[in-house]
Amino acid sequence: MAVHPAPSANVVWQSGLLDQATRSRRNGHRGAVVWLTGLPGAGKSTLAFSAELQLHALGFQTAVLDGDNLRHGLCADLGFSLEDRRENMRRVGEVARLFAAQGSVVFVALVSPLRAARDAVRERLPQGDFIEVYCDCPLQVCQQRDPKGLYAKAAQGLIPDFTGVSSPYEAPLAAELVVHTAREGSEALAQRLVQFLAQRLRER
Repeated sequence: MAVHPAPSANVVWQSGLLDQATRSRRNGHRGAVVWLTGLPGAGKSTLAFSAELQLHALGFQTAVLDGDNLRHGLCADLGFSLEDRRENMRRVGEVARLFAAQGSVVFVALVSPLRAARDAVRERLPQGDFIEVYCDCPLQVCQQRDPKGLYAKAAQGLIPDFTGVSSPYEAPLAAELVVHTAREGSEALAQRLVQFLAQRLRER
């Protein structure tokens, strides 16, 4: 299990005047982290952005943290070793936690291959605020899609530590929702995810 680093003894958490419950009442829904995990090419980003658009239309406060986008800034200094992947997930998890505390439903679209690192993010959030969505797609389908040409490069040995080829992926054991992205279209999957989230986050 990944261990969250302890802050310096000289660092004190500053609480604001608006708590999460107050924000939730104003928004009409809870904040949450919706963590989409799966192999490269499984459709995580496509699903996240489509679901965000639909959820936004229903009046939800939303955000998307996309793995590739974050590696242009926040995580630009990290590589793709397992240790760097753990740190990547930890950083993204902390940013997502801050978004959720502000009342947003934040979608995280990240390969996040390590089960323990995903569980470590879950443990940092209040119970029920981490919703793991497994984008289940056969490796062969992901390789055929290869939207960024990365599987082809990995097969040629041009990309080391590539998940699904030369680096492992640990599928969730008990995700809140499993979607089979090779069987259904992205719009239908997004509608199903939005219905799941709207019921779950408005009923509490």
